[in-house]
Amino acid sequence: MKFKILILAIFGFVFMANAQSKDELEAKEFFWGKNDKYKNANEIPDKWKNESAVVIYKNINYDYHKFGKRVTYKNSIRKRIKLLDKNAVEEFSKFSFKNRFRSTKGAYTWRSKGKIFFGIKIIKPNGKEIVVDVDKEAIEQDNGEKKIAIANLEVGDIIDYYYYSLEPFKSAYVYTFEPVEQTLSAEYPILNFKLYLETENDFFINFRSINGAPKLKEIKTEKRNFRKYILEEKDIEKRDFPRWFYPLAEVPAIKMQVYFARSGKFENQAMAFLPENEKIIKSTVSQNEILDLYDTRFRPTGRIGDVNDFLKGKTFHSNAEKVTAVYYYMRHYYLTRFIEAMIADKTNITKYSPYENYGYPVFIQNQKQFVRHFTRFLSRNKIPYDIVVATKRYNGNIKDLLIESNVDLVVRVNTKNKLYASFFSPHTNINEMSPYLEGTDVYLLSPSKYGKLVGIKGGKLPSSTYKDNLSFKEYALKLNDDFSEINLDIKTKLKGFSKVDEQYDRMIFSDYVYQDYKKYDTKDLISLIKGKKNRQQTKEKFAAVIKKIKDKQKKYFKEQAEAELTVGEDDIDAYSYKIEKTGRYKFADNFVYSESYKLKNHYIKKAGPNYILEIGKFIGGQVKIKDKNRERDANIYMTNPRSYDYKIILEIPEGYKVVGLDKLNKNVDNTTGAFISTAKVVENKLIIETSKQYKHNFEPKENWNLMLAFLDEANQFYNEKVLLKKVK
Repeated sequence: MKFKILILAIFGFVFMANAQSKDELEAKEFFWGKNDKYKNANEIPDKWKNESAVVIYKNINYDYHKFGKRVTYKNSIRKRIKLLDKNAVEEFSKFSFKNRFRSTKGAYTWRSKGKIFFGIKIIKPNGKEIVVDVDKEAIEQDNGEKKIAIANLEVGDIIDYYYYSLEPFKSAYVYTFEPVEQTLSAEYPILNFKLYLETENDFFINFRSINGAPKLKEIKTEKRNFRKYILEEKDIEKRDFPRWFYPLAEVPAIKMQVYFARSGKFENQAMAFLPENEKIIKSTVSQNEILDLYDTRFRPTGRIGDVNDFLKGKTFHSNAEKVTAVYYYMRHYYLTRFIEAMIADKTNITKYSPYENYGYPVFIQNQKQFVRHFTRFLSRNKIPYDIVVATKRYNGNIKDLLIESNVDLVVRVNTKNKLYASFFSPHTNINEMSPYLEGTDVYLLSPSKYGKLVGIKGGKLPSSTYKDNLSFKEYALKLNDDFSEINLDIKTKLKGFSKVDEQYDRMIFSDYVYQDYKKYDTKDLISLIKGKKNRQQTKEKFAAVIKKIKDKQKKYFKEQAEAELTVGEDDIDAYSYKIEKTGRYKFADNFVYSESYKLKNHYIKKAGPNYILEIGKFIGGQVKIKDKNRERDANIYMTNPRSYDYKIILEIPEGYKVVGLDKLNKNVDNTTGAFISTAKVVENKLIIETSKQYKHNFEPKENWNLMLAFLDEANQFYNEKVLLKKVK
C-alpha cells in the first residue's frame, strides 16, 4: 500500500505522542470544536464526481507569538477529503510519522520541547463519525517511525485529519523562520481553501501572492498589537506537475517569510528585506531596497596575503588571465587543501583535531564570504567588477524577489570578455554558475573606488548552448566466440554542466587534491603532521580509507552500469574503472573516464543460424512520454540546454554480416531539439553515431509537439535491432 507522508515539506516536523493534555484538547477544539463550520460539509460539485478524491476543506495556519524571551510558533493543517475511488482509499488508508521532535530554533532546552498532535476521523455516507485513537492504534517501527492503518475505509467515506505543531523556544534577539513557498493547487481538486496568519509586534512578515493567487487580507482584531490575516479561495482545480515544469513560475502560489527582531538594532542586522514596521505586510522589493541591504555588507574584506604571495614573480598577458589564475588558487588554498582534514576528522584518522596543523587559515564557507574575499583581490588590483544579484529560474523573475535566501550572488569581472566567478566547491570553474541562473534577468551592484556599493541597474546573465554541455560515450563492442557475452570498453567525455554531477559522483578526494598540491606547491596534511611515526601512521590510515572508499565506489559504478543497461547484478562481470582527465581547470574542458566489463546473456538472441542484437540499448534508456502526458498545457522548463552523443563500434564476428542498417539512420531536427543517427559498415566494423539535443532551457507549451518528435525518435532508436546474418 502507498503511505501518505504527513511530514509535509512546508513543516518538516516530527510527531510526539501525548495523552489528552491541555494542548492536545486545544488542538482538537481548534479544528473540530463548536466553531467548526465544515463539520457537516459532505457534498462536492457534479463536475468533480469522476475525480479520485476531492478536498472539501483545506486549512493551513501559521501563528507567531512571544512572551518575554519566549517565542511560540504554531503551524497546523487540516484536510477534509471525500474518497471517490479505490486508489484514493488506498492512498489514505495508512499514515506514517516520526515520534520525536526537537526544536532547532533559538535557544532550545528540554523544558521547551515541541509538541505535535494528530487527529483522524472517518465520516461514513450515513453520517456516522468514527474518531481514530491515534495513540492506541499507532505501531512503532524499529527506526522510531510510527504507522497507523485506517480500518474499514471505503469509497464514499470522508477522511478528516489534522496536524498541529506547537513549538516554543527562547530567542532574546533575532530569528529568521524558514520561508514558505507553495502552490494552492495539488493532486486533488479543492473546494474550499483557507490560510490564516497570526502575528504581533516584533514579527516582520514578507508575503506575496503570485501567478493570480488571491491576496492576503487583514482581519480586524480588538487587540492593538495582535494581527490576523486570511487568504481564501474556492473551486481550485487539481494540477498535474509534469516533467520539466517549475510550478512557482506559473501556478497560483504564495511566498512567505517571517523574521523576528526585538528592537530596531536587530532589525538593522537582519539579512532580509524587512517592511518598515510590523504592521505592514511586505509584498514587493525595490531596487533601492536591494542596494540598501547589500551596500555595506559587501564591502571588500578578508586576508589576501596568501593571494599576493601567489602572484609574486608571475606575469599575465591580461587581467582575465590573472583573475582566472587567482580563482583556481583560491579554490585550492581556501577549500581543497582542507579536504584531507575533513576526511581525517570524519574518520578519526588523527588523535587530535587535524585543523591544528594549518595554523590560522582562511576557510571560505558561503557565497557572501566568497564575494567579500574575491572582490578584495579585485579592488586591490584595480580590476573593475559588479556584484550580480540573481535568483534561480524556478523562483520566478528577479523583479518579483521577496525572500532574501532566494538570492544567488555572482561576481562579474569586467574584463574585455566578461568573467563570472561563483562561490567555489571542489570542482567549480571560472565562468561556471548555477544552470538555473543562465539567461535570467539580474541586478548589477556597482562599487565605488572604496568598495561601497553605490549603484544598481538591470542586466542579464549569459546562456550556454547544447554544444557547450556535452555528454559523449564511445562503446567498443566485441562478441565472444559463442555469442554469450559482449565485451565492452567505454570511454565517457563530459563537459560544461554535463560534467558537474559526474565529477562529484566519480571522483574522491585522492583523485584531485594531490593534483592541486602539486600544481600549487603546497603541502598535504601528512607533511604538516609532526613526528615521523605519526606521519607514517596517518599515511597508512589514509591509504586504508582510500581503498575502502574506492572499493565501495567500484561496486556503485558497476550498479550504475547495470541500471543504465537495465540488467541484473549478475549480468556484468570483470568491471574496471579509471579516471583519465579531471576537467577541473576550465568549464569547457572534458572530464574523462573509462570503463570496461563483460555483459552476459543480454541483448543478443539466436535466430536459426543468425543472431539478433539489440544495438539500440547502448544509448541508454530514453524518455518515453506516456499517452496521458502527450497533451500539455504547461510550459517546458529544463535545467540547461545539452546534448547526448554516442558512438558505438561493433566488431562484426567473422563469417557474419550486418542486416537492417536502414532503421538506424534517423534525422529529426527542429527548433527545440534533434535526434540524428547514422550507421555504416567500415571494413569489419559497424559504426553507429547518434546525437540527441535539447537546444534550449525553456520551450513554450506550443512547442511540445516539436519536442515529442525527437523524443519519440530517440525512444524508437532505443528499441532498434540489427541482424547478424550468417554468410554462406
